[in-house]
Parts: sequence; structure tokens; C-alpha cells
Amino acid sequence: MTPRPPVTDDGRYLVVDGRRWRRQDPAIPPALAAELVAELMAARRAVAAAAGDEGAVAAARRRVGAAKVALGERGRAWWEAPTDAELAARATATVDALLAHRGPARSICPSDVARVVGGAGWRGRMDAVRDVVRDLARGGAVVVTQRGEALGVDDVWRGPIRIRRP
Repeated sequence: MTPRPPVTDDGRYLVVDGRRWRRQDPAIPPALAAELVAELMAARRAVAAAAGDEGAVAAARRRVGAAKVALGERGRAWWEAPTDAELAARATATVDALLAHRGPARSICPSDVARVVGGAGWRGRMDAVRDVVRDLARGGAVVVTQRGEALGVDDVWRGPIRIRRP
């Protein structure tokens, strides 16, 4: 078994060959963190597999970037309070990474996204996450459903909803 790299005293960084690397946000629930790490690894494999195809490499690198932002390894440091724009960027990346990991026929719940970006206070992030999802739906990147039926972007969303790719 490979030994784990040392962690800084504050727990924020791993140290590999003398270089610090930001750790993933420890407030992400373990099951969702595992999904995001699996997506990151799949995206890294996709970069290698796409060698020679610039478009495919770029798409795979976007997947890597989304997974790293969702995990808190890029963008605003997870221990700092994010601005609204930074929260929206991380929520968007989380939607992209979770949907990519689950595949085209599966969906995610907005609360999954809020749990990733909001930690223990995730319920307070639900309105911001729904705003991000509404913007993504307006742009055609996602479809919002309830009981299997697509909802309109300007409809009032009440109750449990799901997010999927079009």
C-alpha cells in the first residue's frame, strides 16, 4: 500500500515532493466526495485516451476542471467564505461533474449540489443552487424534472425536483 502524503498542520494541503496541493473540501459528504473523485479519475483517463484529438482533450480537461472545482481543489479555497459568483461557479461545476459521473440517463437532486458546496449549512445554499440550476436550464445545459415531467424554466418549482442532461 502506498503511504499517504503528509498534510500541513492546518489540514488544508497535501505535501508531495515539497510542493503543496490543496486538499478536497472535508465538508463534502463521503458518498458525494467519492463520486466526485471517481469522476475526476475518469476525466483524467479520458484526457489520456483522447491524445491526438484536440476537441476531445479539451472536453476531457473541462471535466477534470469541473471535478476539481466541485471538490474545492480549485477556485476559492474551501475554508474561505465564497462570493455569490464563486458559489455559483462551484455549484455549476458540481452539477457538471455529478451529471458526467452518473451518466446521460441519470439525474441528480439539487440537494446533492448544495451538500457539496454548503457543507453543514447546505440547506442555506438551496436557493442559490436552484438559481444556478435555473440559469443552466435557461442555457439548455440541463433539464429540470418533477415526477419525470420536464418543468418550464420560468415555472415555480415546488417540491422535489431532479436535474438531468437534455
